[in-house]
Amino acid sequence: MQVVLVMEYFKSLGNLLFTEISNNGLIQFFRYAFVGGTAFVVDFGLLFILTDKIRVYYLLSATISFICGLLINYALSIRWVFSKRRLSDTRMEFIIFGIIGVIGVGINNAIIWCGVEIAGLHYLWSKIIAAVAVLLWNFTARRQTLFK
Repeated sequence: MQVVLVMEYFKSLGNLLFTEISNNGLIQFFRYAFVGGTAFVVDFGLLFILTDKIRVYYLLSATISFICGLLINYALSIRWVFSKRRLSDTRMEFIIFGIIGVIGVGINNAIIWCGVEIAGLHYLWSKIIAAVAVLLWNFTARRQTLFK
C-alpha cells in the first residue's frame, strides 16, 4: 500500500513539474532551469567545438554559441515554461526576449573575460560561472517583462 502511495506521489509531482500548465514561480523556475540546462549543453558544446576544434577566438565563440542557446531557450520557454504571455505580437516578444539575451551575452562575455584574463581560469570554467549568473538574469528579466 505504501509503495502505491509513493508511486502516486511521484507521478503527481512529475505531472506538476513537467506536464501541467503552471503559473507558480518555483515551478516555472524549475522548468526554466531545465530549459536553460538544455540550452547550456548546446551553448557549452558549441563553445568548445568553435574554440578548441575550429580555433575561433574564445569571446567570438562565446557569442555565437550563446545566440544558438538563446534560440533554443526561446522556443522551449514559450512552449513549456511560461503559459501566460504579456504580448500578443510574437515578433515584439522575440525582440524583447532577444534584448534581454543580448544583455545576457554582455554578462556572459564579461564574466568569461574576467575569469580568463583576470582570474586565470580556463574559459570553460569561466563559462560555467557565467551560466549561473545569466540564468538568474534571464529568468528574472523575462518573467517580469514578457510573461505574467
